[in-house]
Amino acid sequence: MTRVKTGVRAVGAVLVAVLGVTAGLTGCSSTGGKRAEDARKAAAAGGRAAVDTPRWTFGMVTHSGDGDTFWDIVQSGAKQAAVKDNIKFLYAHDDEAQQQAQLVDSYIDKKVDGIIVTLAKPDAMKGALARAKKAGIPVITVNSGSAESKKFGALTHIGQDETIAGEAVGEELNKRGRKKALCILHEQGNVGHEQRCEGAKKTFDGTMQNLYVTGTNMPDVQSSIEARLQSDKSVDAVVTLGAPFADTAVKAADSAGSKAEVATFDLNEKVAAGLKSGDLGFAVDQQPYLQGYQAVDLLWLYKYNADVLGGGKPVLTGPQIVTKDQADELEDYAKRGTR
Repeated sequence: MTRVKTGVRAVGAVLVAVLGVTAGLTGCSSTGGKRAEDARKAAAAGGRAAVDTPRWTFGMVTHSGDGDTFWDIVQSGAKQAAVKDNIKFLYAHDDEAQQQAQLVDSYIDKKVDGIIVTLAKPDAMKGALARAKKAGIPVITVNSGSAESKKFGALTHIGQDETIAGEAVGEELNKRGRKKALCILHEQGNVGHEQRCEGAKKTFDGTMQNLYVTGTNMPDVQSSIEARLQSDKSVDAVVTLGAPFADTAVKAADSAGSKAEVATFDLNEKVAAGLKSGDLGFAVDQQPYLQGYQAVDLLWLYKYNADVLGGGKPVLTGPQIVTKDQADELEDYAKRGTR
């Protein structure tokens, strides 16, 4: 493992950078307007390294399909941390587990200095992580696969516990007096999605049914939800498992003439706007920006100082239930791509 002493100057620079970001966020939330716009531009600008450690290369491989805005936010956090930590950041994705494993292998072949990976379909990824470990490449898992992360040899896992997040949804539905809900699963075989719905069923006092849809085909998603709502007028809540599907569920409810309230996991600009307008009841934010940022930062800390967070347990970034009350504050952060 390569370590470089950067001295007081580098550590001081890190503190200055962190304090500067914190101050910028505080100003943005308190004044809005021009400062908010300036903050968005600054976030996009990138900045420069705050340390003089070697230019290590970290690769991230996720199970994202094309066009999923959630992963844009994860990347935004990872890229921002990479700039600060003088990291060359690589990103690849594939929603087919075998292809995702091959992408991890390609980074191993490139002899990257660290790998960040999701374990939505953990069995298919086990061999790739074993090969990374054999090659001496540290791995951090993010977003999905918290139960398998340690077993597969990862340093730590960063994300939310999907079962706990689901339980929070069930409890929120109870507070809202809901009696019958649909849980919309848009990716079959994703263990995290199943855990979300199971968690919600566990705490929900009413009835919850799973509805499987083809997440890569939005017209199919809308028609499937619409058909179920038309056939069962007693459904009074729809829970989607990803921000891009929330707006589609709202359209489906409108077309079906349903009064069902739509809620969703994850946050983006459209979801924040939907919360503000009342089209959406609530969202479960797992802070994807933080997942990407912390993954890169923790790999850097491991390379620099052999630091590991979590003590063998996941480092949780959620869940946080957000409603119309928080929409104004979050909307601006969502517009700049950090929430």
